[in-house]
Amino acid sequence: MTLLLLVLLAALVFEYINGFHDTANSIATVVSTKVLTPRQAILLATIANLVGALYGTAVAKTIGNGLIDTNVISMGAVLCALIGAIAWNILTWLLGLPSSSSHALIGGLCGAALASAHGNWSVLKWAYTDAKGGHNGLWYKVVQPMVLSPLIGFVFGGLIMYVLYAVLRKTTPRVVNLLFGKLQLVSAGWMGFSHGTNDAQKTMGIIALALYTGTKSGTFNDLPEYLHFLKNPHFDIPYWVVITCALTMAAGTAAGGWRIIRTMGHKMVKLQPVHGFAAETTAAIIIQGASSIGIPLSTTHVISTSIMGVGATKRFSAVKWGVVGRMVWAWVLTIPVTGIIGYGLMRLLHFLNIG
Repeated sequence: MTLLLLVLLAALVFEYINGFHDTANSIATVVSTKVLTPRQAILLATIANLVGALYGTAVAKTIGNGLIDTNVISMGAVLCALIGAIAWNILTWLLGLPSSSSHALIGGLCGAALASAHGNWSVLKWAYTDAKGGHNGLWYKVVQPMVLSPLIGFVFGGLIMYVLYAVLRKTTPRVVNLLFGKLQLVSAGWMGFSHGTNDAQKTMGIIALALYTGTKSGTFNDLPEYLHFLKNPHFDIPYWVVITCALTMAAGTAAGGWRIIRTMGHKMVKLQPVHGFAAETTAAIIIQGASSIGIPLSTTHVISTSIMGVGATKRFSAVKWGVVGRMVWAWVLTIPVTGIIGYGLMRLLHFLNIG
């Protein structure tokens, strides 16, 4: 029972960090274009994230039982996965790098699962087809989207910007800024909502996995009646988990993420309201589509490359590619590093005969 409490605490810490770590995803552009002050933008993102987090559980189910064999997962493995993800999130936040909380969690979970299975790689669900003919597993739900979503964000961000240039070519800059200053409030809110639908669900899935694991292992057999809500024998996402994660992410979002906001909103490319609208709309469409089919997308990758695509339409050199290069390195290293941390921590628990 102590281990469960540690898992729940770590999960909520991860969700809180995810809130302020990824706040920049939905508000960096609206801050950099000066449509909203940072405090106003964070309030908008907090509300939008909270509402989005209450919308659906498809991504949560993918994280909880769609990527690894739940039969080999213990409560200790879930804890190790969370610690690995938290450590990486804090490091990249301190460095001001907008890395992926999603991939940090997935990497930690895969590493811990591999250690639990004593190096048996078959515990990782690489690719399979479900009863409804849907494609699932790490290849379809993580690897392909990890490669394709940044490319789609870059290309579509640029295309939407080119269309706007064509439509608005005879409109004065003053009118354009006035119009898109208002429209960017809508796009920023939508971006925050889509972020909530995807990112908040990842912690829901992890908590559901911990409850399912504890139920299967008999950990909860002697629970007093008032704690029976912790039992999860059929792997679903209890509503109390949904509410708790939504509120925790909203609280984290309210705390802000100034380091990453500066990187994405100021250091990468200089934006006007019309550019912010194009980038946020592109990212929101992609993330919302991914959430509807249970893909735990990196919202960081999508909004970052959408901003790059929009910025590149001004001129290719408008994007500060040195900053982009640092970000890409963080993206590439996230899953391997957190996987190694999760694996190492789980092996340590085995050595100590814990978990």
